[in-house]
Formats: sequence, structure tokens, C-alpha cells
Amino acid sequence: MREKIGRYFGSKEFYKSVFILVLPMIIQQGVTSFVNLLDNVMVGALSTEAISGVAIVNQLVFVFNLSIFGGFSGAGIFGAQFAGNKDQNGVRSTFRFKLILGIAVTVISVVALTAFGDPLINLYLTDTAGDGADLALTFTEAKGYLVYTLWGLAPFMLSQAYSSTLRELGQTTMPMVASVASLLTNLTLNWCLIYGNLGLPAMGVRGAALATVIARFVEAGILLVFCYTHTKEYPFLRKAYRGLFKIPRDLVGKIIRVGTPLMLNEVLWSLGMAAVNQRYSLRGLSVVAAVNITTTVWHLFTIIMMAMGTAISIMVGQQLGAGEIERAKDTDRKLIVFSFLAHVAIGALAFGLAGVIPQIYNVEVEVRALTTQLLQIAALSLPLHSITHACYFTLRTGGRTVLTFFFDCGFIWIISVPVSTLLCQFTDWSMGAIYFCLQFADVVKILFAYPFMKGGSWARNIISDTKTEEA
Repeated sequence: MREKIGRYFGSKEFYKSVFILVLPMIIQQGVTSFVNLLDNVMVGALSTEAISGVAIVNQLVFVFNLSIFGGFSGAGIFGAQFAGNKDQNGVRSTFRFKLILGIAVTVISVVALTAFGDPLINLYLTDTAGDGADLALTFTEAKGYLVYTLWGLAPFMLSQAYSSTLRELGQTTMPMVASVASLLTNLTLNWCLIYGNLGLPAMGVRGAALATVIARFVEAGILLVFCYTHTKEYPFLRKAYRGLFKIPRDLVGKIIRVGTPLMLNEVLWSLGMAAVNQRYSLRGLSVVAAVNITTTVWHLFTIIMMAMGTAISIMVGQQLGAGEIERAKDTDRKLIVFSFLAHVAIGALAFGLAGVIPQIYNVEVEVRALTTQLLQIAALSLPLHSITHACYFTLRTGGRTVLTFFFDCGFIWIISVPVSTLLCQFTDWSMGAIYFCLQFADVVKILFAYPFMKGGSWARNIISDTKTEEA
């Protein structure tokens, strides 16, 4: 019995190492989610049109964010394994790959959102529910928010390149410090620029966007100063820019083969989420506002889930890179069990607070009521999502990125988008019933991942035959 329990639960030393790794990420994600919640409340105090306009633009920028995450994740799989193998040249090469890819994605995104921002915003502006929302005002708010937001894409990309590489090396504290400083800057400037405090102009949603842009530059600046005053600890930074395109050809090929499904997955998944939210918008701007609030609060309660996914990438990835395959499988299993049990408790807490949180928003009564219902459904689904999230990172860490593509992107386009289209457009089901169906459809993902997880075929060392070069 003790041996069986030992398969799923680690020692005190094991959980201590997990705690040391994830605590900075939990703090970072916690502050991020809390500040986003306050940001949401501040914008929501302006009007339903304001919060809906911001939500629409954030959905578009979400595609860019996930393109960066997806593109960097492919290189990051190799980076974590190189770190486990103590290969700084390999880490440097993956960092260079991130920079090149990040610049390309940022340029394309800025051009696309500048050229096609108006028609993309209009996709979300429908009033079939007849809730009386001002569509023209919502468009104006969204457009004003987008113009400022575009200036923050480049520093965001740069911050992600540095912070993700530091995490792959096990350094999670400095990315946390930079992120927290950025978020506190954002929160303070939101208060000043949205409402016109401390003698600054009252800019409304434009002020919220400008505050975010300034905060992005603060985060990037802190990371750059730290990194280039600690090059002895992080030798991968030496000559990283001087030989920016000096990446071994075979490594580039491997990153592209492994990373392309990941990047496509993140892009198509984010487009799928945008499509689902567009279907929700067919029920009116009140639904857009309620879903936006629910999503913001959801992020607050998935802090540990996000941190555990990153912990799997780092701990399991480094063990795979060191050739410790069985140890990696054991670590992964224990991390998944821990995450599931944690989210049973977190889900219960979230359910209890579902009726309280919407009261802090200055929105219509029907928006608050719907938000409470959606939050209760989301809370019940938290343990389920903790498993699917951990499975995704497990498959990804072993380089099984084609599987993650079908697991994540395939699911949303084969199930979520068609189901949301059918239920939102062709039925009179309540929004609560529709949201319930989509949240709990993740059961299908567990059934898909189970044979691969049980068999352990995901656990691979993907750098053993990869040559790296000096800077």
C-alpha cells in the first residue's frame, strides 16, 4: 500500500523543491491576475461599452500573445533540456531563435492589426439580444484602446524571450520581480490615467492602454538590466546578439519540426477561442461583459494551475535532458496528482465566492447575475482543467508536439467552435447551459491523452544527438 501511495505522492524534499520553484511563479501570476482584476473593475466603472470594447481588443491581442508563447515554447523545450545537460551554447542558440521569431511575429501582428483592426472589431459587435448597448460607442472605445495597445507588443515580446529562458534555467525569481514591478506600475498609472488623478488627464480606456504600454517597457527594462549585470551567472547572454543568426542548422530544423505544431496550435487555439467568444457575442454585449469578467476572475483561480504547468516543463524537461527518463515519469505523475488535489480545494473556494465577486463591478444587474452563474460553472470545472493542463505540458515537454496540436487545437476546432456555433445560433438555450457544455467538454481531452500518458511514450530526450557551437 505504501509503495502504491508512493507512486502518486512525493517526499517532503520533493514538495519542498516544487515549492521553491513555483512560489515565485505563483506570486507573479497572482499579482498579474489580481491587477488584471482591478484593471477590469476600473474600466468596468466607466460603462458596459467600455469594458466590452476593451474585452474585444484584448481578444485580438490574445492571438498575438499566444503566437509568442507558442513560438517560444518550441525553442523552450530544447532550452530546458539543454539546461538539464549543462549546455550553455545550446541555451544561447534557443534564445537567439526566440529573438528572431519574436521580431517577425511582432512586425506581422502590428501590420495586421493596424490594417484590419476595424473589421476585426466589428465582428464582435452585434445586438441580437436587444440589450440596448451602444454599438457605435463600443467600437469607438475599442478602436481607441487598440491604437495605444500596439505600442506594447514589442517590449512584451522582448520580456517573454528573456524571462522564459531564465525560467528554463531554473531562475524564476527575477522574472517575478520584473513582472510585479510592471504590474504595480500598470495599476498606479491606470488609477491616474483612466480617471485623471494626480493632475494627469482623464483618458478612459485609452489611459488603461497607455498604462499597460508603459508597464511593458518597465518590465523589459528591469529584465535587461538584470541579465546584462549577471552575465557570469548566465553565460548564454554573451555575444547573443553579435551572432544572432549563428544557430546550428540541425538545431534550427529540430526546433522548427517540434515548434511548428506548437506555434500553429497556439495561433489556431487562440483564433478558436476568439471564434467561441464571437459566438457568445451573438447573445449581446451583456454576455460579452459577463464572459470577460468571468475570464478575468478565472485567471485569478488558475494561478497554481499555470505554475504547475511551467513546473512540469522545467523539472521534467531538465530530467529528460539529463537522460533520467524514469525519474521524469515519476516526477510528472506526482505533479499531476498534486495539481488535481489542489484544484479540488481551489474550485470549492471559487464556487463560494462566485456570488460576491460580481458585486464589485459597476455593471447592469443582469450582467452580475450571469457572471455569478458562469463563475460557479467555471469553479466546478477547475479540477478537470487542472488535469488537461498538466497533460498538455507533459506531452509538450517530451517533444510530442503533434499530439499537443490535436489535443489542444484539434479539440477547440472540432468540438468547441461547432458546439458554440450550434448552441448560440440555433437554440434558445440559456448562456449558463451553453457555457457548462463547453467547460466540461474537456473530458474528451482526457480520454485522448490517457493512452499516451499511461504508456509513457511521451518521455523522450530530444537533444542527445544535437550538436551545439561556441558563440
